[in-house]
Amino acid sequence: MEQKALRVPFLENTSVGQLKQRVYKMSDREIDELLKEYGIPSPGEMEKPGTYIQNTVRKELVENRRKNDVVIVPVGSTENHGPHSVSGHDTFQVTRLAEAVRRKTKKMGAPVNLSFPINYGCHPPWHQGMYGTVMVNDEAFEQTIMHVMYGLWNDGFRKQIWINNHAHQNELEKAIKRFMNTYQLPGFYLALEWNRAVREFFEIEEYGGKFATRFVHADEAETAFALLLFPEMVKMEYVVDTGLMADFKYLPPGHFDLSAEDLNRPNTYKTRAGDLPLEVVATPEGVVGKASLGDAEKAKRVVAAICEYIVLLQNEILETWPAGTVPEPEKTTFRTNKEMEPYLKEPGSEGWKSVYSLPKIGPY
Repeated sequence: MEQKALRVPFLENTSVGQLKQRVYKMSDREIDELLKEYGIPSPGEMEKPGTYIQNTVRKELVENRRKNDVVIVPVGSTENHGPHSVSGHDTFQVTRLAEAVRRKTKKMGAPVNLSFPINYGCHPPWHQGMYGTVMVNDEAFEQTIMHVMYGLWNDGFRKQIWINNHAHQNELEKAIKRFMNTYQLPGFYLALEWNRAVREFFEIEEYGGKFATRFVHADEAETAFALLLFPEMVKMEYVVDTGLMADFKYLPPGHFDLSAEDLNRPNTYKTRAGDLPLEVVATPEGVVGKASLGDAEKAKRVVAAICEYIVLLQNEILETWPAGTVPEPEKTTFRTNKEMEPYLKEPGSEGWKSVYSLPKIGPY
């Protein structure tokens, strides 16, 4: 098939749209230079001192929080990603992105804070029973998110970006809403589904993009991301390709969007239940698509776009609410400004009160 010219997406004339337009128009050489600014690829940093909240000495943590109190919490899963990849694929994909953003913001003088990731998640019905996949029920997942949010807030991290890399976006969004409804704490909380955030960059070859196939699971796209972000955990000699069950009845295409939600179809894949075969029956290999087509080069522009977006996002959060400040309690919650005064002080400072002593007022 003859390759068409790159299909130009609709982009608003906002800082976000302008950013995407800039990355969209970059040459491959410029993308390579941009990724170098983020140190991509680099080894993982979970055990590197001073990179995550949990591995940074307290004094340095507090000093940095006074300049930048935004925290990123990566949300992954433990899930079979085929014989060529690892079950922590979703987690590594999002931690490596977060680490890249921290490296870039450190160069800017105030690195964003990172919290250790959520390694287990809830799953759509068709994942049930799949070996290599560890499922947590929705209530346990949502409660975990809420309590981590609460603890981070108490430590002064009241601007939280939860970057999701798995099919539990609905539950993550619900957890954030439940947190706000339950505790009524002023702050900024976002459930960012990263691949949807830059879905314009998942274009296929037919329309001038890099990918031969649309992104589904452990396939060409996810293998490409792994080869770029954590190549040491991928062994392409074990790769397998799969397809849909030939004798299973599926609805005609067009109703449901796929993983990046880049087709603007009426429904997301996460809204469905009952019409798909169990993964352990249909694709027991853990791959849905052509993983053999994975190539790190194909992932570069997508990764550059999401890194640039997250940096822009944290910059604009801090411009709107500088470090140490939050949206006004009386305008965004049912708390009063006077009531919140001691809880909004820097943790451990004179007059500060722990939020755990503040009665919750929500329905949960």
